[in-house]
Amino acid sequence: MQDFIVIGGGMAGTSAAARLADLGSVTLLEMEDALGYHSSGRSAALFEENYGHGPTIDLNRASAAYLRDGGYLSPRGLMLVGTKDDAEGFARDVDELQMATLELDEARAMIPILNPDTVGFAAVSGAAEDIDTDRMLQDFAKTLRAAGGQIVTKTPVTAITRSASGWEVTAGGQTYQARKLVNAAGAWADQVAALAGVKTIGLQPKRRSMARLPAPGGHDVSGWPMMIGVGETWYAKPDAGKLLVSPADTDPVDPHDAYADDMVLAEGLARYEEMVTEPVTRVESNFAGLRSFVADGTLVLGPDPEQPDFIWCAAQGGYGIMTAPSASQLIADLTAGRTPVLDASAVAALSPARLR
Repeated sequence: MQDFIVIGGGMAGTSAAARLADLGSVTLLEMEDALGYHSSGRSAALFEENYGHGPTIDLNRASAAYLRDGGYLSPRGLMLVGTKDDAEGFARDVDELQMATLELDEARAMIPILNPDTVGFAAVSGAAEDIDTDRMLQDFAKTLRAAGGQIVTKTPVTAITRSASGWEVTAGGQTYQARKLVNAAGAWADQVAALAGVKTIGLQPKRRSMARLPAPGGHDVSGWPMMIGVGETWYAKPDAGKLLVSPADTDPVDPHDAYADDMVLAEGLARYEEMVTEPVTRVESNFAGLRSFVADGTLVLGPDPEQPDFIWCAAQGGYGIMTAPSASQLIADLTAGRTPVLDASAVAALSPARLR
């Protein structure tokens, strides 16, 4: 009998399992061949403290020290660009993201492919940083293993039942037992809850498509900031000498191994092309991930109010990587009965109890 079974080996589940390993024995179950296969491995991986709203920003800020002290961050920057017709939306985004406005020649000095005929506004935040997602995920996995935790991959969960002392989980033809169950199954979190007989939270996965382009015009893009359109209608981020461009789509879909929608991707690339002087002549590859939300767009973290030995670590949306250090710490603190670092109002806003 284990103390904890964690279902889901993305960043959320792996970080939660690592934190809980200080409190007892942990088995992490992942249905794919490796950790971080789905959304965690398909993230833009940018840390911007002011990205999100309310308790999400609280989580971002609470994660900052862990990310910096661990050496997971490196300089990137974020540039907001808009057309001459985007004045209202541009002003709103500048205020929300606490950015500094730029003259067009200043913006083009940073990103020389910006089109002076279409870009009417630009602003920048130097605080945005890249996150070394893979190293952070592997470090959490190492922490879990060092504490005696078990990671079992290629193990899809097929049944969950109550036992006299907690939970029995059937996965990969084996039965696992634990006193507490952590649901970190990403887009499948409501399906896991239904298997366990726990009331679902109305989780909705939404597709996010990406295209990988050659460096435009042969430029060295390594020092460019990430670009984002007003209202987050597209973004482009340097990545290993290439450029990742996304239409920032949020189309509702069922949980699945996501793939990019060709038409949606083409429309997003057209929005990007409008703002630059270099046309898209070749897409080297494309992929997609799922960002999962509940109705209020805020993460769901903590014990279920009706079945407190069923712990939610779900609805990360687009914030799961940057919030993982603080979200996993909150899960461990609530489980251990410790006072969380976050204030009580933020904890309540993240609790699954708000959805009942």
